[in-house]
Amino acid sequence: MVAPGALAAAAALVVAGCSSGSSSSASSTSASAGASASAQPAGGIQLQDSYQKVIADVLPSVVQITTASGLGSGIVYDNKGDIVTNAHVVGTATTFTVTLANSTKPLDATLVASYPDSDLAVIRLAGPPGGLKPAVFGDSGKVQLGQITLAMGSPLGLTGSVTDGIVSATGRTVSEPDSPGSPGATIGNMVQTSAAINPGNSGGALVNLNSQVIGINTLAATEPETNGAAAPGIGFAIPASTVTGIADQLIKDGKVTNSGRAALGITARTYFDQDFRPAGAVVVAVSAGGPADSAGIQAGDVITKVGDTPVDSLNSLTTALASLTPGTRTTVTYTRDGQSKTAEVTLGTLGTP
Repeated sequence: MVAPGALAAAAALVVAGCSSGSSSSASSTSASAGASASAQPAGGIQLQDSYQKVIADVLPSVVQITTASGLGSGIVYDNKGDIVTNAHVVGTATTFTVTLANSTKPLDATLVASYPDSDLAVIRLAGPPGGLKPAVFGDSGKVQLGQITLAMGSPLGLTGSVTDGIVSATGRTVSEPDSPGSPGATIGNMVQTSAAINPGNSGGALVNLNSQVIGINTLAATEPETNGAAAPGIGFAIPASTVTGIADQLIKDGKVTNSGRAALGITARTYFDQDFRPAGAVVVAVSAGGPADSAGIQAGDVITKVGDTPVDSLNSLTTALASLTPGTRTTVTYTRDGQSKTAEVTLGTLGTP
């Protein structure tokens, strides 16, 4: 999943159960070498055929990315040699070695641009080979619970690996830990899957049975009670709509001006009360003409709630905003000079100037 080490979902994350009770029509395994495929239920054969077709269609578009500090996965985005991946996979590197799923020949690539706020980046092959196959990205807005998914990538450096599962939940907001080049992004609207996501899978493809990429594998949850041991069957992928929206801007402009993520137009930090406990997000600076400025919020105000969501730190403010969309009108509760106040704010868009 990640370059040097596994990412972890935020400890406070509440997740649904990941029952992978889909459909493999598991027929009993026979010890006889003469057992034939015809003994399997017809539905099982059809499902197996569907898996094999999807793998043949999509796996050639999934690559392994190697940096000086580790490895991850990526997805061929276009026939110019652009490859989309996670920002935490590229880290602070600007040059990479890429291995295609159907080849052992290493290819050189360089960084196009990275957008750590959404944990996405694009790199480009120096000399794209003939027959490069871009992946097809689906409509992640149509993703539904229970859909079968295949996760493709290079877990533990095993290029071209595939695991299966289902969509366990949609619309998850997940906070990542800090890593080089990706300082703890909080990402909304993620797809939760029971398909195994392991170190090295990050940046790879989460695919439906129509051979469409519905997300980029990004991280797996961990269990706080077990010192960060992986929580089996709880993985998260950035939805395809976010991936394509960010990647198109990185390729065209080298930066992101419309992230699709809500913003208040402020710089803030965690506020601590007299007992040194986190008690809100204090506004350090306000962007002139931005959403907070227009609503009368000032530097020094301490935000304690967004809508009905309590805010006791900068991280909780980021998490609250990640679950909203630009243009949403919401109530921001804050304190000024010891007095509690509210402001109606129309949220703007997080981007890069």
